[in-house]
Amino acid sequence: MTYSKTILITGGAGFIGSHVVRRFVLNYQDYLIINADKLTYAGNLENLTDIEKEKNYLFEKIDIVDKQSVLALFSRFSIDGVIHLAAESHVDRSITGPDEFVFTNIVGTVNLLNAALASWKESCEGKLFFHISTDEVFGSLGSEGSFTETTPYDPKSPYSASKAGSDHMVRAYSHTFGLPAVISNCSNNYGPNQFPEKLIPLAINNIKNNKPVPVYGKGENIRDWLYVEDHASAIDLIFHRGSGGGTWNIGGNNEWKNIDLIRLLCSIMDLKLGRAPGSSEKLITFVTDRPGHDLRYAIDSSKLQNELGWEPIPDFRAGLGKTVDWYLANDRWLERVISGDYGKYYDSMYSGR
Repeated sequence: MTYSKTILITGGAGFIGSHVVRRFVLNYQDYLIINADKLTYAGNLENLTDIEKEKNYLFEKIDIVDKQSVLALFSRFSIDGVIHLAAESHVDRSITGPDEFVFTNIVGTVNLLNAALASWKESCEGKLFFHISTDEVFGSLGSEGSFTETTPYDPKSPYSASKAGSDHMVRAYSHTFGLPAVISNCSNNYGPNQFPEKLIPLAINNIKNNKPVPVYGKGENIRDWLYVEDHASAIDLIFHRGSGGGTWNIGGNNEWKNIDLIRLLCSIMDLKLGRAPGSSEKLITFVTDRPGHDLRYAIDSSKLQNELGWEPIPDFRAGLGKTVDWYLANDRWLERVISGDYGKYYDSMYSGR
C-alpha cells in the first residue's frame, strides 16, 4: 500500500507516546506510523496491543542515542514527519542518575535532528520535526501567573535542564539550518497506561492495596493536570495545523495542590472500592521533600485554544474517575509492570526479527 505520509513517533511505547501512536494509527489510515522505542523501564508494548496488527503500524526497537541506528531508520523509510516524545522524564531518577538524561534527552534529540536534516536536504516541503517538551523548563512559579510561550527558561532539576537543552537545540536547527520544527510544552499528564512510579498511578495502586501513600513535604506543591488523551488531541492539532517554527503550550487549566489531589483520589477510591468515606486518607504519609522541588507550575494554553480551537477535559474529577476505573480494570497490566514481566512481551512478539 502507498501511504500519503510516513510519520516517525519516538517513545511511542511509553505513556503519552502510546496514546499519540494509537490516535494517529486509527485516525489516519493513509499514514504509515513508525513507533521507535528503546523499551526502557517506561516503554511497554502491551500499551498498544489493540493496534499492533493494524496495517499502517510498524514498531522499530532503537536507541536514539545510537547515531547509526537513527540514520539507518531514516535511510530505510522516507520519513515526512517526526513526533519526538522519547525522553527520560522522571525527576527523582534525574537526581540520582543525571547522565542518562543528558544522553537521551540532548544527544538523542540531536541525532534525530541531524538525521532529519540529512534526509530532508533536497526539500523540506511538507516536512515537520515536532518536539514534545515540558513546562518544567520554565522553572517554578509563585502564587500568581502562568507560563506562556515567551516565559524565559529557568530549569531547576537535571531532568528539566536536559529538556531545556533539547528545546534549544531544536530551535537552533530551525534557525540555523531552516529545519521546519515546532515545540510544545505540556503540564503534568495523567490517565491510563502511566508507569506506576508517577504520583497518580502510584497512589491508586497503594490505596487499592492499603499501602502508605507518600506525599512530599506538606503536599503544598501545585501542578496543572492534563488528561493524556487531551494531550494527544493537542499534538494532533499542532502537527497538522500549527505553524512551523512555533511554540505551543498545552495545559489542563486544572491546578491542584498535591495533598488536595491525593485527598480527592482517596475519596474516589473509597467510592469505587466500597470503603467507608475517609478511610483511605489514613494511608497518606508525608515524606522528606525532593531536593529543589519546584513549588508551582501552571500553563497558559490560550494560544492553542484560541488559534486551533483545542480544549481540555472540563471536569478533573471525571477524568480522574476514568483513570481510576482503567487501573482497577487492568490489574494484570499493573501487576506485570510492577513485576517487570511486561518486558517479556517484546521477546514473545518480535523474537526472530
